Amino acid sequence: MILTEDRLQDLLDKALAELPHGTEWAVTLEGSIAEGFGNPSSDIDFLLVGRSDDDLPTMPSLLFVDGRRVEIRTRSLRQLADQLSAVEEGAERPGRLSEDLLNRCQRVLHSHPLRGHALVEEVKAMLPAERFRRIAAGWWAHRARQSLRHATALLCLGAGDEAVDWTRAGLVQTVKSWAAGLGETYLEPKWLSMQLDRTGRTDIRDRYWELESAAPGPGDAAQDHLAACLAFAEDLGLTGVPRGPERLTVERVAKVSTWQTGERVHVIRGRRDVFALGDDAGAVWRSLVLGRPLPRVRAMAADTGVADPGALLAAFLRYGLIRLAWKGGGTVTPALPLAAPSGPVTPPPSTAQPLLSVRGATVGGPRAIDLVPLPADRFAAAAMALVWSNVVVENAVEDVTGALQRGQWRVAELTARRAVHAALRGLFSAHGVHPLPADSDLVRRTDLLPPVTAPIAAHAGELLRRGVDSAEHGDALLAELRSYIALVRGAVGADSFPLSFDSADTWRATLQLGHDWLRVGAHLGAELPIEEARDLLAGQGAQPHQAL
Repeated sequence: MILTEDRLQDLLDKALAELPHGTEWAVTLEGSIAEGFGNPSSDIDFLLVGRSDDDLPTMPSLLFVDGRRVEIRTRSLRQLADQLSAVEEGAERPGRLSEDLLNRCQRVLHSHPLRGHALVEEVKAMLPAERFRRIAAGWWAHRARQSLRHATALLCLGAGDEAVDWTRAGLVQTVKSWAAGLGETYLEPKWLSMQLDRTGRTDIRDRYWELESAAPGPGDAAQDHLAACLAFAEDLGLTGVPRGPERLTVERVAKVSTWQTGERVHVIRGRRDVFALGDDAGAVWRSLVLGRPLPRVRAMAADTGVADPGALLAAFLRYGLIRLAWKGGGTVTPALPLAAPSGPVTPPPSTAQPLLSVRGATVGGPRAIDLVPLPADRFAAAAMALVWSNVVVENAVEDVTGALQRGQWRVAELTARRAVHAALRGLFSAHGVHPLPADSDLVRRTDLLPPVTAPIAAHAGELLRRGVDSAEHGDALLAELRSYIALVRGAVGADSFPLSFDSADTWRATLQLGHDWLRVGAHLGAELPIEEARDLLAGQGAQPHQAL
């Protein structure tokens, strides 16, 4: 070690002097210095072990002693026994074995006892060194397989640069697995050069650094680099590594569902996140046939005519909307060590405004895979409210027209206000506001919406103050009302909303549009806009009394 036993004991005495007295501890040095690595900037990591069943703090105390940074951790004998037992039990499923847990156990098993040697050795005997070597080697091997399989998939999808990065990750993981089998189980890769030196296998060390330092470009160079790394991995005893993408199949992810409204494809992940797909992304998504080999899936995506469909498939994979399975070997779930993601990538929420239209969520472009900035149930509820508000607008305009024809000025006046409020509810819903403000508060609450909607709010305020006492005033009101509705619909993508009550065909189109959204809402348990909507849902978009 870079520090002498006397120096370590001196630092320990000074560190313990800053801690509360009264507890008898066994003390062991762990970390890079105990492993024979380290440098003048390395922490001094002391682990204090108490013979008890207590739950001692996980967080270390950080001290500064004689110009050195000293970390003090405490564990009870029962805590350490539980951790070592959990590693043993998790050995058969390395993909679920916590990296932090493995690291904690590795550190104590390779620690250097300073005091209470008997208790420290009692702890180490709970998981023999040879057994831990096999567990650590298997853990690294699992990650190496996953990374190399993922690199193979990315090359198939045309993502050469990204494939190179995953190949390098798999290369590190492969050689760490091999070194762990020889006793070099320290997890942090930064000391890998020293670990390889200590194995005495200069041939393997030199071959690793040759492959690691290669910087291939896209295309054949990336493929050649992957092939060389796969051959090296096989030489080191790694099994289950691919030689091509044919054994990779595209599979469904649990709790990922597809909902289409009009031409817009929405993909809901985990009943929580809504992704809206642009036209190109939607075409590639619709081309998917699950259970097929990845090369075949990519070829079918190319048949859509969309340029570079592999990039879109890679994004679906990255966002956890599809998964890859290794035929005969489970799901491909790559994870970089010491930075392993807890789940699929989640992009920043879309900034498109408004969020919704009656035909679907707004997207940023044809290749967009946009995360809607609303939880799925609120997204569905707001969309249903948007559709229903347009139905109410259509009904109200029809009522205003009929009232004016009969000279029913007060009826026309009040019904026009109903149309104004309904259109505002649609405007709020299109921007994701749910639940909605009360009608009497709608104009005042337009300050919640983007400034670009200010002219709509001003127009609504004027209409709500308009009275009707003659045919001339009534005709002017109806013209202004239609202009205002067109303004709102243009802002929320409802220009093509069916004239619901104009004919049987337009009413049928309205029901179908409403049914598309109701299906999503019912699936997510969202609040339905009106009770009658349940009947529309049960009738699959048909009127309840329609003749078969």
